[in-house]
Amino acid sequence: MNLTRISAESSASWKSFLRKRTAVFFTFLFPIILVSIFSFIVGTQNNGLFSEEPAYYVASYISIVILFTPLSRMSMTVARGRDGSLFEKLSTTPLTQTEWLLAHSITIFKICLFSTLLVLIIASILTDFSFTIPLTLILFIFLGSFLFCNIGVILGSITKSQDGAITASNSIALPLLFLSDTFIPLNFFPNWLIPLISFSPLTPFSRSTREIFLSSTFPINGFLSLLILTIIAFTISSYLLPFKND
Repeated sequence: MNLTRISAESSASWKSFLRKRTAVFFTFLFPIILVSIFSFIVGTQNNGLFSEEPAYYVASYISIVILFTPLSRMSMTVARGRDGSLFEKLSTTPLTQTEWLLAHSITIFKICLFSTLLVLIIASILTDFSFTIPLTLILFIFLGSFLFCNIGVILGSITKSQDGAITASNSIALPLLFLSDTFIPLNFFPNWLIPLISFSPLTPFSRSTREIFLSSTFPINGFLSLLILTIIAFTISSYLLPFKND
């Protein structure tokens, strides 16, 4: 593994993202709209579904950023790269699959970090949430973005087209959003569904982020769960990434 190649590929990926002004605009507009809408809903609820304290939902906002941004961007990047024979060309260079994955995961981590910062700023303006960025939160953003980057790579590798990658990422992201202990407290779910929520890859992130905000403790169980899931996803995505011509 060559750190210079990883740094160069990550830098090129980041600059490519910044050159796409429409993509940049909507990537960072999404969390602003999201927080604004839910902050209004939460602010008008004294009981019921959206009656938890602001920090509870800030963790949920960040979970959405960590879910949608890596999943959609990486599934599309892989599908587009495969259709454009990018990986066939890259396989003739010194850059390896692992280095490519790490480089693009770093780029997505930067995007998620900036989006999270926007979420925290908007939440602090619109609600009673105190604006903070704990160092442990940065660690979990890195793990979460890395995990869903690799899940996105898996989706982009097994789907047959770019449209298929978009459909697959949306089909997975939307159910995970509501079945991962994010916006809806567990007591609103039927008992038979609660065990399934524990198997969602987003659940350890949302719970850990909430624990960081609400109790300022390090969620070791969530960290270990995310680490294991990330290693598994990285192993599978490294195998499936179409670097070689079939």
